[in-house]
Amino acid sequence: MVRALRIPTEPDDPITELEVFQLEDYQAAVGGWIEPVDIPELGVTMYVHEEGLVLGLPFNSRAAFLWWYFVPEARQKAMLVGPALVVGQPDRNGDSTDIPAHVAEMLARPGIWRVEIKVFDDPKWYRNQATYDDYFEALVWAMVTLERWTAAEDVRVVPVTSEELAGGANVTEPAA
Repeated sequence: MVRALRIPTEPDDPITELEVFQLEDYQAAVGGWIEPVDIPELGVTMYVHEEGLVLGLPFNSRAAFLWWYFVPEARQKAMLVGPALVVGQPDRNGDSTDIPAHVAEMLARPGIWRVEIKVFDDPKWYRNQATYDDYFEALVWAMVTLERWTAAEDVRVVPVTSEELAGGANVTEPAA
Protein backbone atom coordinates (compact mmCIF):
# COMPACT_ATOMS: atom_id res chain seq x y z
CA MET A 1 0.00 0.00 0.00
CA VAL A 2 1.21 3.50 -0.92
CA ARG A 3 -0.22 6.71 0.53
CA ALA A 4 -0.91 9.23 -2.23
CA LEU A 5 -2.68 12.48 -3.06
CA ARG A 6 -4.95 12.93 -6.07
CA ILE A 7 -5.01 16.41 -7.60
CA PRO A 8 -8.13 16.85 -9.76
CA THR A 9 -8.18 19.21 -12.72
CA GLU A 10 -10.83 21.56 -11.33
CA PRO A 11 -9.11 24.03 -8.97
CA ASP A 12 -12.18 24.11 -6.69
CA ASP A 13 -12.28 20.32 -6.29
CA PRO A 14 -10.49 19.16 -3.15
CA ILE A 15 -7.22 17.29 -3.20
CA THR A 16 -7.89 13.87 -1.74
CA GLU A 17 -5.72 11.39 0.07
CA LEU A 18 -5.95 7.77 -1.01
CA GLU A 19 -4.11 4.49 -0.89
CA VAL A 20 -2.92 2.73 -4.03
CA PHE A 21 -1.97 -0.91 -4.10
CA GLN A 22 -1.38 -1.91 -7.71
CA LEU A 23 -1.07 -0.53 -11.22
CA GLU A 24 -4.83 -0.54 -11.72
CA ASP A 25 -5.23 1.83 -8.76
CA TYR A 26 -2.80 4.31 -10.34
CA GLN A 27 -4.61 4.04 -13.66
CA ALA A 28 -8.01 4.54 -12.03
CA ALA A 29 -6.74 7.68 -10.28
CA VAL A 30 -5.63 9.32 -13.55
CA GLY A 31 -8.18 7.73 -15.89
CA GLY A 32 -5.88 5.65 -18.08
CA TRP A 33 -2.27 4.70 -18.81
CA ILE A 34 0.15 6.40 -16.45
CA GLU A 35 3.23 8.52 -17.11
CA PRO A 36 5.59 9.55 -14.29
CA VAL A 37 6.69 13.15 -13.75
CA ASP A 38 9.42 13.44 -11.12
CA ILE A 39 9.88 16.35 -8.74
CA PRO A 40 13.16 15.39 -7.03
CA GLU A 41 13.34 18.45 -4.76
CA LEU A 42 10.07 17.39 -3.11
CA GLY A 43 10.90 13.68 -3.20
CA VAL A 44 7.76 12.88 -5.19
CA THR A 45 6.60 11.47 -8.48
CA MET A 46 3.37 12.66 -10.07
CA TYR A 47 1.52 10.28 -12.33
CA VAL A 48 -0.63 11.70 -15.10
CA HIS A 49 -2.54 10.20 -18.03
CA GLU A 50 0.00 9.20 -20.66
CA GLU A 51 -2.31 10.18 -23.53
CA GLY A 52 -3.93 13.15 -21.79
CA LEU A 53 -2.83 15.72 -24.37
CA VAL A 54 -3.94 13.56 -27.30
CA LEU A 55 -7.30 12.96 -25.64
CA GLY A 56 -7.77 16.66 -24.91
CA LEU A 57 -7.99 16.27 -21.13
CA PRO A 58 -8.35 19.56 -19.23
CA PHE A 59 -5.30 21.47 -18.02
CA ASN A 60 -4.36 20.69 -14.42
CA SER A 61 -3.12 24.07 -13.19
CA ARG A 62 -2.21 22.88 -9.69
CA ALA A 63 -0.13 19.93 -10.92
CA ALA A 64 1.48 21.97 -13.71
CA PHE A 65 2.47 24.94 -11.52
CA LEU A 66 3.85 22.58 -8.87
CA TRP A 67 5.99 20.91 -11.53
CA TRP A 68 7.07 24.17 -13.15
CA TYR A 69 7.99 25.75 -9.82
CA PHE A 70 10.23 22.87 -8.72
CA VAL A 71 11.48 21.80 -12.18
CA PRO A 72 12.41 25.03 -14.00
CA GLU A 73 13.50 23.24 -17.18
CA ALA A 74 9.87 22.15 -17.70
CA ARG A 75 8.57 25.74 -17.75
CA GLN A 76 7.00 26.79 -21.03
CA LYS A 77 7.92 23.45 -22.61
CA ALA A 78 5.22 21.09 -21.40
CA MET A 79 1.96 21.12 -19.49
CA LEU A 80 0.12 18.59 -17.39
CA VAL A 81 -3.47 17.64 -18.13
CA GLY A 82 -6.00 15.43 -16.42
CA PRO A 83 -5.96 14.37 -12.79
CA ALA A 84 -2.57 13.79 -11.16
CA LEU A 85 -1.58 11.24 -8.52
CA VAL A 86 1.31 12.22 -6.23
CA VAL A 87 3.37 9.55 -4.45
CA GLY A 88 6.87 9.39 -2.97
CA GLN A 89 9.77 8.71 -5.29
CA PRO A 90 10.56 5.07 -6.03
CA ASP A 91 12.71 3.02 -3.71
CA ARG A 92 15.75 0.99 -4.84
CA ASN A 93 13.44 -1.69 -6.25
CA GLY A 94 11.55 0.83 -8.36
CA ASP A 95 8.43 0.65 -6.20
CA SER A 96 6.58 3.83 -5.26
CA THR A 97 6.77 5.01 -1.68
CA ASP A 98 4.36 7.04 0.45
CA ILE A 99 4.13 10.73 -0.32
CA PRO A 100 6.31 12.46 2.30
CA ALA A 101 4.13 13.67 5.17
CA HIS A 102 5.39 17.26 4.98
CA VAL A 103 4.57 17.41 1.25
CA ALA A 104 1.08 15.98 1.81
CA GLU A 105 0.54 18.57 4.55
CA MET A 106 1.77 21.42 2.35
CA LEU A 107 -0.37 20.46 -0.65
CA ALA A 108 -3.61 19.33 0.95
CA ARG A 109 -4.02 21.14 4.27
CA PRO A 110 -5.25 24.70 4.78
CA GLY A 111 -2.59 27.29 5.48
CA ILE A 112 -1.52 30.82 4.75
CA TRP A 113 1.38 31.34 2.36
CA ARG A 114 3.56 34.19 1.16
CA VAL A 115 5.83 34.70 -1.84
CA GLU A 116 9.35 35.89 -1.11
CA ILE A 117 11.59 37.36 -3.77
CA LYS A 118 15.34 37.58 -4.24
CA VAL A 119 16.50 40.36 -6.54
CA PHE A 120 19.70 40.33 -8.58
CA ASP A 121 22.89 41.32 -6.73
CA ASP A 122 21.25 41.10 -3.30
CA PRO A 123 21.51 37.97 -1.10
CA LYS A 124 18.42 38.86 0.97
CA TRP A 125 14.89 37.54 0.50
CA TYR A 126 12.15 40.18 0.46
CA ARG A 127 8.41 39.89 1.02
CA ASN A 128 5.36 42.10 0.94
CA GLN A 129 2.06 41.93 2.77
CA ALA A 130 0.23 39.78 0.22
CA THR A 131 -0.77 36.36 1.57
CA TYR A 132 -2.58 33.42 0.00
CA ASP A 133 -4.94 30.91 1.61
CA ASP A 134 -3.91 28.24 -0.85
CA TYR A 135 -0.41 26.90 -1.55
CA PHE A 136 -1.16 26.58 -5.26
CA GLU A 137 -2.36 30.18 -5.54
CA ALA A 138 0.93 31.30 -3.99
CA LEU A 139 2.81 29.11 -6.51
CA VAL A 140 1.04 30.82 -9.39
CA TRP A 141 1.93 34.27 -8.09
CA ALA A 142 5.51 33.19 -7.47
CA MET A 143 5.81 32.01 -11.07
CA VAL A 144 4.12 35.15 -12.45
CA THR A 145 6.48 37.33 -10.42
CA LEU A 146 9.53 35.43 -11.63
CA GLU A 147 8.42 35.57 -15.27
CA ARG A 148 7.27 39.20 -15.29
CA TRP A 149 9.55 41.11 -12.91
CA THR A 150 12.95 41.47 -14.53
CA ALA A 151 14.68 42.34 -11.23
CA ALA A 152 13.57 39.02 -9.67
CA GLU A 153 16.31 36.42 -9.63
CA ASP A 154 14.42 33.79 -7.64
CA VAL A 155 11.17 33.27 -5.72
CA ARG A 156 10.04 30.97 -2.95
CA VAL A 157 6.75 30.15 -1.28
CA VAL A 158 6.85 30.07 2.51
CA PRO A 159 4.25 29.61 5.24
CA VAL A 160 3.16 32.72 7.14
CA THR A 161 4.09 32.37 10.78
CA SER A 162 1.63 32.80 13.63
CA GLU A 163 3.70 35.83 14.75
CA GLU A 164 3.17 37.46 11.37
CA LEU A 165 -0.56 36.73 11.55
CA ALA A 166 -0.71 38.37 14.96
CA GLY A 167 0.98 41.46 13.52
CA GLY A 168 4.21 41.04 15.46
CA ALA A 169 6.54 40.75 12.49
CA ASN A 170 7.57 43.60 10.24
CA VAL A 171 6.77 42.21 6.78
CA THR A 172 8.63 44.95 4.92
CA GLU A 173 11.97 43.81 6.30
CA PRO A 174 14.00 41.18 4.47
CA ALA A 175 13.16 37.62 5.41
CA ALA A 176 15.72 35.67 7.40
